[in-house]
Amino acid sequence: MSISETGRTSWGGWRKSYLVFFLLAVLALVAVAVSGEAAVPVTLSVLTAFAGLALYLAVPKNARPDGNSRLKPVESFSSFTEAARNILECVDEPILVLDGTGRVIFANKASQPLVGTDAEKKRISAVLRTPEVLEAVERVLAGGLPETIAFSVLVPVQHHYEAYIALTNGPLVLVRIRDLTELRRAEELRADFVANASHELRTPLAAVTGFIDTLRGHAKDDGPARERFLEIMSVEAGRMRRLIEDLLSLTRIELNEHNPPAGEADVAAVVRDAVAVLAPLAEGDRITISIDSHEPLWAVGDRDELTQVFQNLIHNAIKYGRAGGKVRIRFGRAEGLSKREGAGLVLVSVQDDGEGIPREAIPRLTERFYRVDVKRSRERGGTGLGLAIVKHILNRHQGRLQIESAPGEGSTFTVFLPAVQVVPEISA
Repeated sequence: MSISETGRTSWGGWRKSYLVFFLLAVLALVAVAVSGEAAVPVTLSVLTAFAGLALYLAVPKNARPDGNSRLKPVESFSSFTEAARNILECVDEPILVLDGTGRVIFANKASQPLVGTDAEKKRISAVLRTPEVLEAVERVLAGGLPETIAFSVLVPVQHHYEAYIALTNGPLVLVRIRDLTELRRAEELRADFVANASHELRTPLAAVTGFIDTLRGHAKDDGPARERFLEIMSVEAGRMRRLIEDLLSLTRIELNEHNPPAGEADVAAVVRDAVAVLAPLAEGDRITISIDSHEPLWAVGDRDELTQVFQNLIHNAIKYGRAGGKVRIRFGRAEGLSKREGAGLVLVSVQDDGEGIPREAIPRLTERFYRVDVKRSRERGGTGLGLAIVKHILNRHQGRLQIESAPGEGSTFTVFLPAVQVVPEISA
C-alpha cells in the first residue's frame, strides 16, 4: 500500500470516529434525560453531539491528512487526446495514429513531408501508397504482433524508411517511421570507399609485382629494360604513396570536422604561398598563373588546412587546364547568408581555360575517387581525393564550394569562408 493510500485510509477512519463520537453523545443525552440530572450536563451533551455531526459533515470523503485535495483525474477523452497530440507533436520522427478502420486520426508535423498536410481523417491507403506498409497495418489490425517494415519512396528524391507498426489497447494503431536515408547513404559510401581504395591500390601493386618478377627472370641481364621497368615502378610506388597520404589526410580531417577552427588567416597571403609552391609545375606545362592584387583578406580558419584547399584547387586547374593556357585567381567579399556569417564572407575563385566539366558530373566532383576523365587523372598523378579533401576542410570551416563549368569554356571553383568580425576601435 502506498503512502497516499495509507493517508486516505487513516483519514477515512477519523471520519468514522467523528460519527461514532456523535452517536455516543446522543446516547449520553438520552441517559441524562432519563436520569433527570441537572441542565448543564444536558447542554454539554447536546453541544458535543452537534460538534461531532458538524465535523463529520465538514470533512470531505476525498480529503487528505495534509489538507490538499486529491489530484483530479482526466475528465474526458478529449482532454487526454489534446495532451497526447501535444506530446507527439514534439517527436521529430513521423508519427501516425490510426483507428480500428485504418483511418488516420493523428499525424504529427514531422510526417507532413511524407503524407502531406491533410492526412487526418483519411484512410492510410490514401496518404501512404506503400503496399508493404498497408499489408502490415492490416495484419496488425487483425490482431497480429507488432511489425517493422522497410520501404522506399522514389519521388521526388529517393528516401529509405523503416516503419514500426503496433496495436495499442485503445484499440488504436501506432505507426512510427524512421528516415534511414542518411544511414543507407553512409553505408553505400563506405562500401564504395573500400572498393575504390582497394582498386586504386591493386593496380599499382600488380604493376610493381609484375615488374619485379620480370626483373628476376629473363630481364635480369637486360640493362635498358631494367632501367625502364625501374622507372615505371618508381612512378607506381609514388602513386601509392600519394594515395595513402591523401587517405590519411582525409581521415584526419573527417575526424576533426566537427571542431570549427578558432584561428585566423590572411586568405590572400595563403593563396600567394600556394601559387609559389606550384609555380614549377605550372611552368612545366607552360601555364601562366595570374593573381589579382588585393589587400589582406582575413577569414576564420586554420592556415595549414586552407593552404591545402588552395593547393588542391590550383593544382587541379593546372592539371586539367589547356596546355599553354592561363589560370586566374580573384578575390572578393560577399554578404553573409545567415546569422553565423554576420561579418560577411571572403571569396576566392580559381578559373582555368580547360575543356570544362559536363553539367551532370558537377554534383559528384567532391565524391571520393570520382573522376570525370579517369585515364587523364591517373596519368597526371591524381588520386581522386583532392576535391573530397577540399569539401571536408570547408565543412569544418563552415564555408562552401561553388563550381561553375561548361564543356569547352573552362571551370571556375569559388571558395566562400566566414570573414573575421572586425571590432571597431574605441578612441580614448
